[in-house]
Parts: sequence; C-alpha cells; structure tokens
Amino acid sequence: MDLITTYSNAILAGDLQPDDAQESVLPELERVRMALTAPRKRSWFRKAGPGPKGLYLWGGVGRGKSMLMDMLARSSSEAVRRVHFHAFMQEVHAGIAQAKSQGTKDAIQPVAQEMAEGISCLAFDEMQITDITDAMLVGRLFEALFAAGIAIVVTSNRHPNDLYKNGLNRQLFLPFITLLQERMVVTELASPTDYRQNRMSAQKIYFSPLGLEATKAMDNIWLELAGGPGQKFTLKVKSREVQIPNLRNGIARISFSELCGQPLGAADYLALVNEVKVLMLDDIPILGRDNSSEAKRFVTLIDSVYEARIGFIASADAAPEELYFEGVGSFEFERTASRLREMQANEWSKS
Repeated sequence: MDLITTYSNAILAGDLQPDDAQESVLPELERVRMALTAPRKRSWFRKAGPGPKGLYLWGGVGRGKSMLMDMLARSSSEAVRRVHFHAFMQEVHAGIAQAKSQGTKDAIQPVAQEMAEGISCLAFDEMQITDITDAMLVGRLFEALFAAGIAIVVTSNRHPNDLYKNGLNRQLFLPFITLLQERMVVTELASPTDYRQNRMSAQKIYFSPLGLEATKAMDNIWLELAGGPGQKFTLKVKSREVQIPNLRNGIARISFSELCGQPLGAADYLALVNEVKVLMLDDIPILGRDNSSEAKRFVTLIDSVYEARIGFIASADAAPEELYFEGVGSFEFERTASRLREMQANEWSKS
C-alpha cells in the first residue's frame, strides 16, 4: 500500500490528526518507497551506480518526522533498516575498532559493507553531529553507502547547513554537507503543532503506587510517544559509561535502580538530559536511611531534568511528598517533591 493511502487510513481510524505539513512531505517518502521496490544489483567489487536519491527530513521537535520515517520502514520492512543516529555511530566506532584490530588498513569499507548487507535503505533518526571525529567518519561512511547504491533517509532538527554549526575545524565537514544536498532531497516538515508536547499535556505522567497498573500505564505511554521498541544506547561521559536500555525518537526509558543505584553524578545526569527530550523513569522506591545514596542521586537527577526542562514521566511507590518523609535529607527533599509536582503541570517541558 502506498504511503499516502496509509496516512489517509490512519486519519480515518483516528490514529493521526490531519496535518498539511505532514501530507506535503508524503510524496517524497512515497518516491523513496517506490524506488526501493525496483530490482537492483549491488557489488562491492565494482561501482553499483547511483542508487535512488534519499531524503533529509528536518524540522522542529514533535512534528511527526519519526512517525513518518516509521511509516516508511513498516511499508518496506525487508528493505529498510531504521536506527537511532547515536546508536548507529556507536556501531560504527565498534566496527572500526574491530576492523583495525584485524589489520584492515581502510576500516570504513568493511563497516559499510556489513551495515548494507541485505538492505536497500538506511533510515537514521535524529541526526546530529557534535564532534569532528564523528563528522569525518560519517562523511566517509555515507560516501561508501551511496557508492554501493544504498538509499539514505534522515530526520534531524537542523537543516544540513546547520549541522556541526560552529564546530571545531568545521571547514573539513563542509564537503559532507554538499554530498548530502547532492544525494538527498532536503525537505522541511514545517508543522506548527508539537504533537509530543500535546500528548504529554493531555495525559497523566506520574503513576503511583507501583504495581501492574503503573507498569501498564508506562508501557502505553512509551508506545504512544516512542512508537516502537527501543534500542540500547551507551552515553559516554569522560571515562564513564551510562547505559540506557531503551532509546527511541528522543525518548529514554530506564529504571530507578539503573540510573540512581549506580555511582553516577551531576555530569552524567547533565549529559543525559542534554541527549534526550523525554525521560521515563520506572520504579522509584520509598527513600530514606536505607538508600540515602540513591536518594541523593535522585535529587541531583531531578535538578538536572528540571533545569533542562525536558519531559519527565515516572512510576513511583508513593506521591512525591511521600517518597522521602523521614530521616536525614527529608527536609531538603521537599524542594525535589515540589519540582516533581511542577513538572506534572501542563505545558511545563520544552520538549
């Protein structure tokens, strides 16, 4: 089924709201989908010839870019591999390290070959470039993928011209921006509606006490906001690693024990809130003397979330005011409880 019909059916079923901006980019997505159905021969021993032009879809957060990419991936499930851009870059670094350990001189080619195996399209969600190493690697990798005839679809909050803006040695990155604009159709999704904010404002986002109902509510919100299964992601902060078990569409989901039961600090939580748009935290326990270290980390985490003004959704064993009601630190926790309450208000987060 073509994507324009799929989109119309979703509106008729009440799963989507009509959005002129979203509808305006559907023809480009359908162009990519149709191109993926055409038979093509690829070889890593000779040039495959240019593949179909890809699509670079950019615009503000919550406008539906990831949802439309998901629609494309579902319609061509055997041909498309969809991956969060940061998780993809971690795969690239790991693949390069392995290739170099085996004595490969040019590690990019075997990494590109492995990633392109059995697919016709790579779909990257939330592309952003933050350091020159990634900037140079992704440029060479995209060149290899384009040369192999792989179509690339990207979502981003930034126009290609603004990628790695003001970055160190950015002039070295400019040829890659030119390559993107030559091999991809650059299209803005200029919807005036932030659907993610609207969904969060319209629903409860703090669930207590813990139990089956709270877990089910968190699962439902995850499916609504993230739109599918998450990917594991490792957030590197100096010499430490913060493991995020589920990341998708800018939504991170992790348990209290995984985030506050580990020896993490303010720098780790700041890095996390700068990376994601919504944090879902499962299973916050009653806090007190027996878990005072975890309680201190939780206070630091909430301060970081509050200052970054990202979305926060949680399940907990008690209401905010009842999480930490006795013992050293209970008085100081009143501010955290107040912030937890404020963060539940409509229109609070910027995400």
